[in-house]
Amino acid sequence: MKRNRHWLILVVFFAFVNGLFIFYESWVTKKGVDTDVVILGNLIVFVATLLSFIIYLSSLKNNTGTGALKGMIGSFAVKFVICLLAVVIYVISFKENINKPALVICMGLYAIYTVIEVSSLQKILKRRKHG
Repeated sequence: MKRNRHWLILVVFFAFVNGLFIFYESWVTKKGVDTDVVILGNLIVFVATLLSFIIYLSSLKNNTGTGALKGMIGSFAVKFVICLLAVVIYVISFKENINKPALVICMGLYAIYTVIEVSSLQKILKRRKHG
C-alpha cells in the first residue's frame, strides 16, 4: 500500500486542480482564463508526469549509476517533449485565440507536478537506501 501512495499524491492533486477549475469555472472565466485549456493541460501534464515517474522508477532497478542517470534524463525528456508538443499543437491550432493566462497556469502546474514527482522520488530513494 505504501508503494502506491506516491501515485496517489499525483492523482489527488490532479483531481483537486480539475475540481477547482470545474467548481469555480464562472469566476475563473470572468478573469479571462479558458478552463477547458487548463483542464486539458492538467491532464496532459498529469499523464506526462506519470510516464516520467514510471520511466525513472524502472531505471532504479538497474543498479549502475549510469542506468539511473539515463532514467533521469529519459524521464525528463519524455515529460518535457510531451508538454512542448502539446503547447506547439495548441499554438498552431488557435493562432489568434491563444489564452495566455491558461498557458501560464499550465506552466505553473508543470512546475508543481515536477516538485511532487521529485519529492516522491527522493522519498523512495531514501527509503531504498536505508531499507
